[in-house]
This record gives sequence, structure tokens and C-alpha cells, in this order.
Amino acid sequence: MKNMTGQDSWQSAGIITETEAEAAAGCIRTALNAGASQIRVSLDKSIIDSFALLNGELDKVTHAADRSVCLYIFANGRYGTFSTNVFEKELLQEFVKKAVRATGLLAEDRFRRLPDSGRTAKDALKGDEAGLYDRSRHHMTPGQRLKSAMSGTIYSECRQDAMKTAKGAEYSIISEECEYSDSIDDNITMDSQGFLGRHIETSFGYTSEITVGTPDCGLFSGYWWDSSPFKSGLRIEGCSETALKRAIRQVGPERCSSGKYNMVVDSSVSSRLVSPIVSALNAMAIQQHNSFLADSLGKKIFPEGLTLEDKARTPGRPGSRFYDSEGVATEDSPVISRGTVMEYFINTYMSGKTGMQPTTEGISRPVLRSYMPNNGLQSAEKEISLQDMLKCCEDGIYVCGFNGGNCNPTTGDFSYGIEGFVFRHGEIAAPVREMLITGNMIRLWNSLIAAGSDARKCTRWQIPSLAFCDVDFSA
Repeated sequence: MKNMTGQDSWQSAGIITETEAEAAAGCIRTALNAGASQIRVSLDKSIIDSFALLNGELDKVTHAADRSVCLYIFANGRYGTFSTNVFEKELLQEFVKKAVRATGLLAEDRFRRLPDSGRTAKDALKGDEAGLYDRSRHHMTPGQRLKSAMSGTIYSECRQDAMKTAKGAEYSIISEECEYSDSIDDNITMDSQGFLGRHIETSFGYTSEITVGTPDCGLFSGYWWDSSPFKSGLRIEGCSETALKRAIRQVGPERCSSGKYNMVVDSSVSSRLVSPIVSALNAMAIQQHNSFLADSLGKKIFPEGLTLEDKARTPGRPGSRFYDSEGVATEDSPVISRGTVMEYFINTYMSGKTGMQPTTEGISRPVLRSYMPNNGLQSAEKEISLQDMLKCCEDGIYVCGFNGGNCNPTTGDFSYGIEGFVFRHGEIAAPVREMLITGNMIRLWNSLIAAGSDARKCTRWQIPSLAFCDVDFSA
């Protein structure tokens, strides 16, 4: 007998049971009988396990499980959201009835409704369509997790040589914190118009943070990580070594004077400069006059070198999904094409409020294409490395971290604390700390020199290293 998603064996995938799914489906029937005109139900279940080490020894073991059902109720022009982790049938039915009654007490909002059923995804029923589900996660044991955690520490027996080398130099390792984790997230979304979608995602990760000390009592920390939807894709080896190198290279910072410098931003932090753009393209920010990209659709606001795409349906890559939280089908689409704004993110509600055609609620998997003027505007064939970009800029500051700061969403003016290195003649010279960059997002991006091809595959935001000219730095 087939279950509600048409699968022959419900337990062949994910962690949501058939009983839980039927309970969620029952919420729709109960809500409609109680007077709701429309309803969407989202059932989420997740499990995460982690093993944390301190200086090569087990420090903390965590097992966390979460389960909830969220109700999005539309009743006579009114809208309310409710959630519970209670799944006992009678109690859940009573909760839904109370939620419908409570929604009736709210102010009327005529733009609240479910998306048109023709826009919802029809191809995400099994949960593994996005290719992010590693079934081996179900068979992981505590012993395997501990072994994975221990395999990355430089304090383990197989890394004694690395530790002795560190002890004999002009710094010493003060502390090393490592953590291995794996998780599974299972979501089923359904609505009263017949939409049904499922998304299952696993994740395996390793992080390492190392603090070193110098004879003058200076402390410097370095951090590195790797992650993958698949156990076989996780690269633990090298995380602690990279974290140590990133800590060591901060020793002996150089004081720089304020002024305009070329700036190269490392791919590990470059998304910090893209996220304000994505936020400004959200219809809610535009409708509330809180966006520096209002009235920019179809206009060339940015330079030829900036092409940002949403690769929502790239199987096996973090961030891929077949539907958004409304159930609307995602698609691969250009967001900014050679500087021209091509898309706003407009959910059903904001479409009604603004009169704009609906799209999706937000970006799923942003991908910024590589660019270097003397190699063509965009080059998918030629690799553009960090070293290529440093040589292209010749002199400037290489930013490896942001320390606080913000961007004004209305004007695009920003101020960020940074840390990194001075580079001269295309070569890294000395570390710098406690500097500030200021400017305006549109002007900054219009000073783009190059974008690399070194985005980290383990991240949802596929943003490579970036190079800009004439950026204002304050010491």
C-alpha cells in the first residue's frame, strides 16, 4: 500500500514517520472544518550529533533532536502563523481549532493567500531530488564520530611532529578546539490546494580553531572548516593545519596609514559583500523603502564584471532546493547579468502589496561568476586564482576577515572592521589588524577589478575572491 507521497516504503527515506506525516495532513482537514479558507502546513524534523575536542581530548558530546509542525492559516482575509511540537491526535486537533479562532481575531489583510497552484513544485515528492541526502548518515555510530573528530586534531598521536614544530618556533599553541558534526533535516510541506513537497538534507562538518601565543603575550587565533552533504565528501585532514597557519601568519602585524588601497577579499569571507545586495533585492525591503536597489529592475546598476546567478537546482550542491517555504518551484535564473538587475525576490504576499509579478521568496544558491578584464568579461574556462588577483592588483590590502560593522540597507553605505595582510608587488608582505573600510555598496562594486574562480564548494554561497580598487581604509 502506498503512503501519502506515493512511495512504496515510507521509511526508505528521511526521518519523518508516516504517522507524523499523517498527523500534519490532518491539520489541513481540521483547519478547513474549523473555518479556515486556506492553510499551509510545514513539518520539520532534524537530528544533529557532534563530538567536540579541546586540546586533543574529548570535551563535549551533543545529541539534539527537534520536531515541529508549523501552521500558516488564512481565514476570511486574516492570516496567522502557529507552531507546536505536540503530535498526539486529540491535542493537535484542539491546537489547530484554537489557532483558527485566534486568526479570526487578527486584523484583516486582503493580500494574504496561498500562491497560485500552478507556481508550486510538482517534482519534489521523494525528498532526495536535490541530491543532498546521504543515507549512510543513518548508520553512523558514536565510535565512528569520535574517530572522525580525533582524526583532525594536531594533538593526536599521528600529528606529534606538527606539535613539536610549533613548540620550537616563536609561538606556542595555547589551545585547539575541534568539532565533528553530522545532521539530517527532513521537511514536508503541504497545503489545502494540493501542494505536497519533501526535502531531505544531510550535512557532515568539521571545524577547527587554534590560538597561538607569542613571547610578548600576544594571542592570535585561526579558524578553518569543511563541510559536505556527503560523508565521503568531507575533508577533515588539513583543517587544523590550515587553522594553525592562519593563526601563525597573524603574528607581528604591521601598522598601516589611512588611505585608498586596492582590496582583495578572500573567498572565505567575500559573501559579506554580496549579502547586502541580495537583501536589497527583496520585495519587502523595497516596499518598505528600505532598499538601496529600489527601482533598479532592468537597469544597469553594477559593472559589466558582475554576474550573479541563482543556481537553485544544481543537484548535490549545498543550498539546492526544489521549492521555497511557500512551495513555489525554484529555478536557475540570473539575478544580476553583467551589471543589470534581472530579478527581485517577490513572494505571494509582496506581489499583492506591490503589484509586481511574484517570483520566489529569496535566493537559494547564489553563484558569482569569475571575471578578469584581460581574459574576457566572464570566463568559465580559465581558472582565476587568488594569486592571479594579487598580481593584477600589485599593491593593496588582502582582507581575510570582517570584525563587526554594518551596511545601511536604505543607502548602501557601509563600515566594516577588517583583518588581513598588506601585499606588495603581488606578494603577501605583513599582517594588518584593527583597520576599517568604509564606502557605498554600489560605488564599491563599480570599482570591481576581478572576481576569482575559487569559491569554496562546501558553502551555499558560491562567492569567490574579489578585487576592488581605491577602497577607503582607516587605520
